[in-house]
Amino acid sequence: MYVILDIETTGGKYNEEGVTEIAIHKFDGHKVVDQFISLVNPEKEIQPFVVNLTGINNNMLRTAPKFYEVAKRIVEITEDAVIVAHNAQFDYRILRTEFRRLGFNFERKTLCTVELAKQLLPDAESYSLGKLVRSLGIPVSDRHRANGDALATLQLFKLLLSKDLDKSIFKSVLRTETQGELSPRQLDMVDELPSETGVYYMHNKDGDIILLGKSSNIKKRVNQHFTNNSPKARRIQKETKRVSYEKTGNELAALLKENAELLRNRPKYNTHYKKRLFNHAVYQSKNQNGYITLTAEAINPKKRAVTTFNSLQGAENFLHSIREEFQLCNKINGLSQAKLHCSHYEDNSCLGGCINQEPVEDYNGRVIQAIDKYSLSNKSILIMDKGREIGERCGIEIKDGVFKGFGYFNLNHQINNIHILESIITPMEGNENTTHIISSYLRKKKVLKIIELK
Repeated sequence: MYVILDIETTGGKYNEEGVTEIAIHKFDGHKVVDQFISLVNPEKEIQPFVVNLTGINNNMLRTAPKFYEVAKRIVEITEDAVIVAHNAQFDYRILRTEFRRLGFNFERKTLCTVELAKQLLPDAESYSLGKLVRSLGIPVSDRHRANGDALATLQLFKLLLSKDLDKSIFKSVLRTETQGELSPRQLDMVDELPSETGVYYMHNKDGDIILLGKSSNIKKRVNQHFTNNSPKARRIQKETKRVSYEKTGNELAALLKENAELLRNRPKYNTHYKKRLFNHAVYQSKNQNGYITLTAEAINPKKRAVTTFNSLQGAENFLHSIREEFQLCNKINGLSQAKLHCSHYEDNSCLGGCINQEPVEDYNGRVIQAIDKYSLSNKSILIMDKGREIGERCGIEIKDGVFKGFGYFNLNHQINNIHILESIITPMEGNENTTHIISSYLRKKKVLKIIELK
């Protein structure tokens, strides 16, 4: 559990500042579950430069509660949570100082989004909150007011969590927690999981991932792990001390995230993972008459595939389907052994390429259309699909036919501005497996929109 926090102060000498406003959003890693926002009477004058910066003046605070009146609420909302703030050292010092004045020792673990951003966004021009969130297309309102800055920090932290492929944030938090605080029944973990699409992670006592997977229903899939009676399942149940998850909003993003994190983390119980996810492909060539042929074959690393498949049957089924869609010829594509014309010539669904009656240019034009539709080769596109919440979209970037990563968007200008787009996209390795995952998915399922990138 995290509490995203921002504090405004009176300014003045070190350790003599007073709190003028505080905003806290309790965040479970996926949604805000509680919040506390309040002006605070610091019982001292505000420095003029602070008034100009924040707009908070002494008159506004005369009837505001004093710190001791909000202290209990701050303790309650931050209990058993990690404080997350931009320049956390400052906010944490101010809080500890105020509590010390009350005779209370306030201690919490902290995470600083400045330090996290330096690790996960190494190419940012500036790490000040205002400049950083603007460069990422994150909207900011009420800058230099506690809630405005806290909400901006919350959006930044969500982005940093999505970019943290090594799960270093989660591991650093988990390792510091006291072990043995879990419910005696591991099935209780399932109650906290969503029945939504995403990737789940099963952690051991050190926070290391021992198993991960994608599912369209995370709760149901993890429940299956905990109720399975196989020897392997029992070992997983015994070692699992925590289950975390990331919602992706759509299955394609979940497949890509699962693929990337299996390679990166190599969990001990994901032994089934294959180096190559496909074994057959459709290849193109030209026959002796100049017609482009599309043939289903076993993988040949020396040849460039149009698209890839898990089986020969899958590749041949694809050729049958595009024959109907683009009026292609089964004989040209090696699916018919007819001595004369193919069987579809008689019903006019083949236009005569099999007996050299159709002009080569006309036939090849339709083959090229089919290849362009079903191959990612040389394409630069953004695949838009459902996001994790209402009003959000997921964008999956393909550049020159290679998968680059994906990210989440709320505003149209984030999509139209290529620099903002690339800063929000979480980079992932593109390879033959990611190309297979994406092309296979697009053949079988619909996405919201595909945008060409210039």
